Amino acid sequence: MNKFSIGVDLGGTNLRIAAVDEQGALVEKVTLGTKVSRGRDHVIADMCDAIQRMSDKFKDTAPMQGIGVGVPGIIDMQTGLVRESPNLPDWVDYPARAAIEQRLKTVVILENDANVAALGEKWLGAAKDFSDMAMLTLGTGVGGGLVLGGAIWRGANGMAAEFGHTTVEPEGQLCGCGNHGCLEAYASATAIVRMAREAIVKNSGCALASAANSDPEFSAKSIYNLAIQGDEDARQIFRYVGRCLGIVLSTMVNSLNLPIYVIGGGVSSAWEAFSPSIFEELRRRSLVYAATAPHDDSVGNHGASANVEAGPGQKTIITRALLGSDAGLYGAARLPMITEARR
Repeated sequence: MNKFSIGVDLGGTNLRIAAVDEQGALVEKVTLGTKVSRGRDHVIADMCDAIQRMSDKFKDTAPMQGIGVGVPGIIDMQTGLVRESPNLPDWVDYPARAAIEQRLKTVVILENDANVAALGEKWLGAAKDFSDMAMLTLGTGVGGGLVLGGAIWRGANGMAAEFGHTTVEPEGQLCGCGNHGCLEAYASATAIVRMAREAIVKNSGCALASAANSDPEFSAKSIYNLAIQGDEDARQIFRYVGRCLGIVLSTMVNSLNLPIYVIGGGVSSAWEAFSPSIFEELRRRSLVYAATAPHDDSVGNHGASANVEAGPGQKTIITRALLGSDAGLYGAARLPMITEARR
């Protein structure tokens, strides 16, 4: 076995940990529930216990390069403090890196979860042939990541690429960040369920209501299943998700003019339900996209390679992540490899 790193993707719902080797092969992966309600110390303890078990399992067969942890929220990269995390409410000015290192007795690299997802897609996924890219991650919340010149772009204070907190409805739904009308309030898994329950209040006899009553774990996936079966209420929710994503992507395309924008996270599994609305909004709102769009985006952009060939000049590619919800795991595991390579 080659050298390996351990990557951690800490979400508001799930905690996932993986061992990944230098070539990007996934050696082992475990998934746990994130027991946010029990407090940050409990979450850290669960994480460190799982990391230690995985490290012990492989330490005699291959050298470990390090541990990378993707955390949702704003991180002070110098101190390892999590300044704020809407989906981890008690992680305010929390010295997360120190807490993890104290338990594991080793150096840990902490990074924003959307940044590591972007790095994963740059390393092994949809953007592997590009040095510049942006990513939106649609999960419990909506995160964003930028990779410029092959490296994560954090901005002056480590807060760059918070695309999920771009306003799409100025007087809209209250977001966990305190603003009204953020993309996160309309394109996250949490938002999809909220919009479905709002539809149920208006029509208690709809298919969404039947699904909610029969499924104790009524989720964005349940709503997507109804959408692909043709339920108009569910389809309308995903059209609206796509519209909101298209508004934000239009601003990103106009501002950044990058070659590729990748959409990942668990909600990206519903790509066929929301992507047509993305491309409709992009063509309507972005002069840059209208001038550089691949010819076949009307059916949804499922892969980068086909679109690069569509006409002369650099095309603007909007595509679904190839690594799915594992992008953050690969990106987190990549962090120690990059650090070692720079020594």
